[in-house]
Amino acid sequence: MTESRPSKQIPSEQIRLRGALEALPAYVAGKPVADGAGPRFKVSSNESPFPPPAAVREAVITAMDSANRYPDMGSAALREVLGALHQVDPTQIAVSTGSVAVSGDLVRAVVDPGDEVVFAWRSFEAYPILVGSHGGVSVPVPLTATFEHDLEAMAAAITDRTRLVLLCTPNNPTGPSLSTEQIREFLARVPGDVVVALDEAYREFHEPDTVADTAAIFRDHPNVVLLRTFSKMQGLAGLRIGYAVAHPRLARALGQVTVPFGAGSLAQAAALASCEPEVEEELERRAAWIRSERARAAAALREQGWQLPESQGNFLYFPMAERSGEFAAFAEQRGLVLRGYGDDGVRATIAEQEANDLLIEICRAWREQ
Repeated sequence: MTESRPSKQIPSEQIRLRGALEALPAYVAGKPVADGAGPRFKVSSNESPFPPPAAVREAVITAMDSANRYPDMGSAALREVLGALHQVDPTQIAVSTGSVAVSGDLVRAVVDPGDEVVFAWRSFEAYPILVGSHGGVSVPVPLTATFEHDLEAMAAAITDRTRLVLLCTPNNPTGPSLSTEQIREFLARVPGDVVVALDEAYREFHEPDTVADTAAIFRDHPNVVLLRTFSKMQGLAGLRIGYAVAHPRLARALGQVTVPFGAGSLAQAAALASCEPEVEEELERRAAWIRSERARAAAALREQGWQLPESQGNFLYFPMAERSGEFAAFAEQRGLVLRGYGDDGVRATIAEQEANDLLIEICRAWREQ
């Protein structure tokens, strides 16, 4: 019998990694609340301030009894419900661990190494990470002076190598949204073989009477895909579940590249319970409260002299430029943890009323110093 020999040991620094990782930005999560005296609030992540409704909690507890079994890999029951909600065949629903994971599936499905992905910047921080990690080339297009998508410039940035365009509406972290007319006019300039993803993670916080009719846009454009999440209004950020609404060929492709069993059984149970009519009514009341708190806080800040972008998300954005870090530190010293974006700006999530009141007080103190 041949004696086995241990493999030659080398320093871990010599392990070969993909060259693309060198240029890849790291995702920066919202800063947690540190231990300390006095009231402290974390508004650095766009989380719901509300725990899941009782019916959702009960569904998760019940699902725990079968946690020793693999989840339904096809999320059949959830896709059936979501298909009816969006008036599409259930096979056109692709479920994964949050809309960010679905975005990653989308990149894997349509982007070959060297292909380009166009998106606004600043926008969702994961976009360049998802694109670069799969060998794609990011084409970030600067926002306008009012922190909105520059659709004219984005259309001009599309080349023969472009395979995907990402439109985040409302835009995270700045807040402005795209109208039905704006999206339609943009799509008229996009080649039909380029996929356009409408990332609507914050759709439920948009004022209902002005939200874009993306369902109609989807029906009229075979290259459009809708991205949704249960993390925000439904408050399931810790369970990680989101989905895409796609036309048949792309939906099949998303199913081919997604991680098997990605959507866990507890997450599926919670999402299904969230779609029950009584729970949806409760969730809409919560979303309406957040919209009213956003309007209250924004009005108070504008009275103080702040000039903020018009937000339709569950957050407000402060374009502080080089003073962003200073402002975030000022707020943290006073009990409020904000989300900083380098030298671009600072974002504050609309949270508990006490946190929103503290945000208003801190902003007043900043201007009065």
